[in-house]
Amino acid sequence: VNCKTILLEGPTFQNSPGWCIHPVMCADLTVNEISVKNPWYAQNGDGIDVESCTNVVITNSRFDVGDDAICLKSGKDEEGRERGIPTRNVEVNNCIVHHGHGGFVVGSEMSGGVKDIWVSNCTFVGTDVGLRFKSTRGRGGVVENIHIENIRMIDIARDAVIFNLFYQGLAPTEVSNDPEQEFNSQVPAVSEETPEFRNILLKNIYCSGADRAVNIMGLPEMPVQNIRIESSVFKSKKGIYCFFAKTFELDDVTVITEDNPTINLVNVVGMEARSITGNNKTLIKMRGPETSNILIRTEDENLVREKIVAGDEIDPGEIKITGI
Repeated sequence: VNCKTILLEGPTFQNSPGWCIHPVMCADLTVNEISVKNPWYAQNGDGIDVESCTNVVITNSRFDVGDDAICLKSGKDEEGRERGIPTRNVEVNNCIVHHGHGGFVVGSEMSGGVKDIWVSNCTFVGTDVGLRFKSTRGRGGVVENIHIENIRMIDIARDAVIFNLFYQGLAPTEVSNDPEQEFNSQVPAVSEETPEFRNILLKNIYCSGADRAVNIMGLPEMPVQNIRIESSVFKSKKGIYCFFAKTFELDDVTVITEDNPTINLVNVVGMEARSITGNNKTLIKMRGPETSNILIRTEDENLVREKIVAGDEIDPGEIKITGI
């Protein structure tokens, strides 16, 4: 706690009763070539939780844990906002996660903010989720400027990528048979307790086996903003689900799924898709009265047009299909 210039290199940390490694309000932390092992059943048996720290490097390390493996936090709710110390300037490179609730995770205690993060060249094998972003109303805080690339995932139990702004609450699909209407009728005002996730790039993501490729669940009052996925391949049972987002971009993304549709958009404002490949009859299904400003760039405009389904509440003029 409140330390500077720290090096953890070489040892194995294992069998903690809770979070295994937990630096708080530290600066200039280097973690290299460590192993972290907790039983798969360890409740809150996280690997490393970096909280409100600056200038952090985590490299060449292995994690096999009972909860989140590599996790960034910055305090919970009012306490975290009053502290006001974000976790920032973090590099995670060349790490392997064998088990855990999430491979690389942000939140849910991110009330002081998380920003300027670079994650690359990591492998997740058999984790519940690969890339996990989580928060909920009441947290507040801003998560922004995150660059993730060259990630390999194998046999992910649930979502390869998830943004869940309903953590520890009811997900949109659990509320009613018409979650868009239900949530639009109960939208609170934006305040310091409203969490924000924005400006996040996922590049060169390869997932071989997952229940769902991508699951984005933003808040009606604060959609997830500026999420871009490019040059990536997902092989999963279900495809991409995006609920309440602004400026969602897909560029050169292949999604091979068992279930239809490949991409499901609900109340998404500003979506651009370029060179999207899917194996289903329906490439994109759109719903929600707020869905608008949809641009699809493709080499075969007629074929893609046939594979798009839009709800009656969506103005056809909001959907544009053009060549590349």
